[in-house]
Amino acid sequence: MSDADKVENKGEELKGKVKESAGSAVGNESLEAEGKADQTKSSLKQAGEKVKDAFKS
Repeated sequence: MSDADKVENKGEELKGKVKESAGSAVGNESLEAEGKADQTKSSLKQAGEKVKDAFKS
C-alpha cells in the first residue's frame, strides 16, 4: 500500500468519524449513518490494499 493511499484512507476514515459524531450531536440519523458508511468504506479499502501487499511480497 502506498503512503498516499494510506493517508487518503485514514482521511476518509476521519471524515466518517466526524460526520458520525456531528450527526449524533444534532440528532441527524442520516448524517450519522453516512459517517458510519464512510468508515466502513475506508476499512474495506485498507483491507484490500493489505491483500494486494501480501501478494506482492
